[in-house]
Amino acid sequence: MDEKIRELEQRRKKVLEAGGPKRVAAQHEKGKMTARERIDSLLDPGSFIEIDTFVEHRAVDLGMDEVKAPGEGVVIGHGTIDGRLVFVFAQDFTVIGGSLGEMHAMKICKAMDMAMKAGCPVIGINDSGGARIQEGVDALSGYGDIFFRNTRASGVIPQISVIMGPCAGGAVYSPALTDFTVMVDKTANMFITGPQVIKAVTGEDVSAEDLGGAMVHSTTSGVASLMFPDEKATIAGLKKLLSYLPQNNIEDPRVVAMGDDPARIDPSLEEVIPESPNKPYDIRDVIARVFDLDPTGSTNYFEIQPLYAQNMVTCFARLDGRSVGIVANQPKVMAGVLDINASDKAARFIRFCDAFNIPLVTLADTSGYLPGVGQEHGGVIRHGAKLLYAYSEATVPKLTVIVRKAYGGAYIAMCSRHLGADQVFAWPSAEIAVMGPDGAANIIFKREIEESSDPAATRKDKIDEYKRNFANPYKAAIRGYVDDVIDPAETRPRLIRALAMLLGKRESLPPKKHGNIPV
Repeated sequence: MDEKIRELEQRRKKVLEAGGPKRVAAQHEKGKMTARERIDSLLDPGSFIEIDTFVEHRAVDLGMDEVKAPGEGVVIGHGTIDGRLVFVFAQDFTVIGGSLGEMHAMKICKAMDMAMKAGCPVIGINDSGGARIQEGVDALSGYGDIFFRNTRASGVIPQISVIMGPCAGGAVYSPALTDFTVMVDKTANMFITGPQVIKAVTGEDVSAEDLGGAMVHSTTSGVASLMFPDEKATIAGLKKLLSYLPQNNIEDPRVVAMGDDPARIDPSLEEVIPESPNKPYDIRDVIARVFDLDPTGSTNYFEIQPLYAQNMVTCFARLDGRSVGIVANQPKVMAGVLDINASDKAARFIRFCDAFNIPLVTLADTSGYLPGVGQEHGGVIRHGAKLLYAYSEATVPKLTVIVRKAYGGAYIAMCSRHLGADQVFAWPSAEIAVMGPDGAANIIFKREIEESSDPAATRKDKIDEYKRNFANPYKAAIRGYVDDVIDPAETRPRLIRALAMLLGKRESLPPKKHGNIPV
């Protein structure tokens, strides 16, 4: 038996050496950890249990029979993060460039299958040169098997993709199918066709960073959910993200006592909103004051896609320790109007929260959908409908606070009572109307203004008349579309009480295979 134990130890040691000292050193020189180092940094100390350590490829074509690939270029297993079970797989760039072949994919699929059985999140760390060309269609089959499992797991367990190196070709579609894609700045990139192919086909000369770097996907394409400056910060961000999420779609997120008084009122909220309805402010100042502070008294919300479609803010926070998803117009950017990208960003976030039992809090302050030929030709009708669909479909508790402007279709779209909001509150500063006072007065009182001896003065009087009669929260409150007009200082305790009342909410959708969201 001693001899067999020694053989086991030798075999395990060989696998743990990965691609060898030179390749490991090259990985470190790029500021990148190895696959196992990343897993050890992410999981609780001593909690990782590796699976399929000794798996090897069985390819023989194109010289593959001579190629040794310890661990088949990917490390899989399970462990805990803050005591909670997770499954993880990490591609090992030091072994054949982390390329994906038949057995490599099989290991990833096993991790995903076991995460589904165990009902826990799965985290994939991507650092790969792409498909293993020598394995041909077997590599393509592996990608298809992974995509299939990503889709089947969607809405059942949280799936998080972490891009810590190259991710090219078909490999990009697995992260695209998961709930969150997290990228490391300067070292991660994602693209379907690389710079060389693009130059050969279109003549465009572009670097890998400019084509598919973390900044591009965080600001322009919207592919990245989060971006961090280095791997250490990325792992810390991952842990914080997970703290807001449940293990699966059956469980609720953990309640985390923050020590923030649920009855706390904040009179400074009255000062956040400018007197002029056309003056911008930062909606994050409202979020920071209303939701739970951390034990040190600091703001404690976690923004998703902070650099993309910045006219819409999506973030996780807590109300009396309970995880909530916040969707808020951002008056500081483009006056908080809704457009194609903002609608897509919010709709995807809403659907995630609904799938995983995370209540939604909407902060509305928008003058409408962004006008323009580019928006219309880009399909703002179809994209804007996603927001309506996502809110209408959601069955989690839905709370809405109308902070200032809520005009026309945008009033409806931002989780109005008409889309199933359970409780709608409005601040006294709210303006709920079909359109803004200036435009409405020009239409309704067009003749009176034109025939007046002083059109400018008459127009001003009519605008003020419209504001008094229509651009306020009380008309909607009279109709029951707003449950209460509240003092801004009392927003936090009112939301907490409403959420507590709705914790037992039970609502089901009509029996159907699935809806047909306007994708």
